[in-house]
Amino acid sequence: MIKFKIFKLFALILALTLFGCKKDQVQSSNENKQWNVVFILADDMGWNQVKYHGITNYYDTPNIDGIASSGMSFTNAYAAAPICSPARASIMTGKYPARLHLTDYLPGNSYPYAPLLSAEQRKEGLSMKEVTLAELFKKQGYTTGHFGKWHLNKDKNYQDGRLGDPESQGFDDVLATVKPKPDSNSKDAHHVGEITDRTLQFIENNKDKPFFAYVSHHVVHRPLMEDKDLINSYKTKQHNENRVNNPIMGAMIERMDRSIGRILTKLEDLNLTDNTIIVFFSDNGGFKYYQDQAPLRGGKAMVFEGGIRVPFAIKWPEVIKPGTVSDVPMITNDFFPTLAEIIGGVSDDEEIDGISLVPVLRGEKFIERDALFWHFPHYHRQGYKPSGAIRMGDYKLIEWYERSIQGLDYQYDLYNIKEDIGESKNLANEMPELVIKMKNRLHNWLNEVGANKMKINPNFDYEKRYLPELEWPEGKDYHYIDMHFPNRQ
Repeated sequence: MIKFKIFKLFALILALTLFGCKKDQVQSSNENKQWNVVFILADDMGWNQVKYHGITNYYDTPNIDGIASSGMSFTNAYAAAPICSPARASIMTGKYPARLHLTDYLPGNSYPYAPLLSAEQRKEGLSMKEVTLAELFKKQGYTTGHFGKWHLNKDKNYQDGRLGDPESQGFDDVLATVKPKPDSNSKDAHHVGEITDRTLQFIENNKDKPFFAYVSHHVVHRPLMEDKDLINSYKTKQHNENRVNNPIMGAMIERMDRSIGRILTKLEDLNLTDNTIIVFFSDNGGFKYYQDQAPLRGGKAMVFEGGIRVPFAIKWPEVIKPGTVSDVPMITNDFFPTLAEIIGGVSDDEEIDGISLVPVLRGEKFIERDALFWHFPHYHRQGYKPSGAIRMGDYKLIEWYERSIQGLDYQYDLYNIKEDIGESKNLANEMPELVIKMKNRLHNWLNEVGANKMKINPNFDYEKRYLPELEWPEGKDYHYIDMHFPNRQ
């Protein structure tokens, strides 16, 4: 009997040892593999517009949901800015937009009569001195492709090889597209088919060598337009009256999701599925006045959650446990160091702000980071007032620059976003010590990264304060929100 127990114990130890060795061998094999990466970026897509978040069943996103179910989705994924150009710059460099001095979309808005002057930013776009993701991949022997929206140069007049355009920032194969004109009658106005076709050809051409494909869609950016038949199919859906559900956006998202399915199918046909990492992300939150971001507050161009919390799903075969959901807060700065670690890239830039998510992707529950930051020192006619924000743990502080710089009351909002995801209960008066602590941390960070800041405007005109241009163009229709009360929804 004793010999039998000893034998069973020996067999168990041997099995565990062999299992551990096999697990180590698999991990070592994965670490040595040259992973292809397909990074799919949506434009202005809300956190609530993917079905896997369970907010609404209105939007059909089976292929995006498939990335989440076969990989990992993040419930606390953030864009580093509530607007496109700075968020995209953050993805490309691993740095906060405030550090890059690129905090507004390019070329930006002009509010010459507002109470504050907008902070200066690089009008030339993303600096050529910055090392981009594409350049990181190229250094590791990858072929790189950019297909779709760029919006990191001084204008959208793309030219082959022009400084600031994708070719000069590390991309080998480039298709640069722009959003459609409002009077476009194209059945594929947002170039989804064109972007996807070029991506498929790129994958086919590089199937025998490692590649990085940056697939940058215009969906669901304005102007909202799609095929009428597809729109009508959403108009007949249940709960069409819910402000979260927009039939035109539904049609646009479905077309994009189908295109993602085409990419996934192509990878499968070429036997590249098990060797390819798929990332899906949105550059910032959705446009609140076309589609409510509920349960989040606000939307694009606002540092409320609706403007900065976005969908993020990633598939990494044999590494990420399928169907994993992470509540670890992450931000767009993290993509650069994460992908660098995966492909064995090294950057000697000490100003990288992001943190590698590889430990989280491998199953760890947290990463060491004390805070996330936002700096949006601009006015935006689709957004709210200029502001900054910091998240520490479950708490988020918003500073309203018009109030703080002018020494007015109601300078800060404080929310517990774990308990109050809709940011409906301002705790600033109840927790003044935490407000001071978080305010000081935010201000120290602004100084650390050399952020450009707003100043009092000597040309302030009360009657014209929120006009975005020097004159009202005749016949031009402007739609403004009430910007007078920053603490009111």
